[in-house]
Parts: sequence; structure tokens; C-alpha cells
Amino acid sequence: MPARVILYSRPGCHLCVDARDVVARTCGALGEEWVEIDIDSDPELRARYGDEIPVATVNGEVVGFWRIDPERLRTALS
Repeated sequence: MPARVILYSRPGCHLCVDARDVVARTCGALGEEWVEIDIDSDPELRARYGDEIPVATVNGEVVGFWRIDPERLRTALS
């Protein structure tokens, strides 16, 4: 089964480092799988998200960008 949570990011992004920690902790506590995708590896993703990274999605729905709120992520996963 594919991961429900996707974190879209790019290398060198300090907000992405913070978001990765939030997603890893929250998903780890809930036993959820997650993946991280570098938007610079795909022109469509780069065009879609641009400077609004990091972006976290659950089941394809955006639950946060720039600063990922762990409570909002947790709620989206429940």
C-alpha cells in the first residue's frame, strides 16, 4: 500500500528540514508510512509547488505548507 503521507521538499530548504522532523515524529507516533519527494526532480511538481515548499499531503489533500503543524497532520491522519 502506498504511503498516505507525502512531504514535498527540495534540497537546501531549511523549512523542509523542520517539516521532515515534524512528519517523521508524527507519523512515527501513529505508525504511519510516509515518503519525501524532491520537487526539483520533476518539472510538473516544481511548477505546481514552486516556493510553497515544504508541502505535506495526506491522501492527496494538502494539510500544510511552509510550516507543518503536527496537530493538523495528526488530525488529518485520524
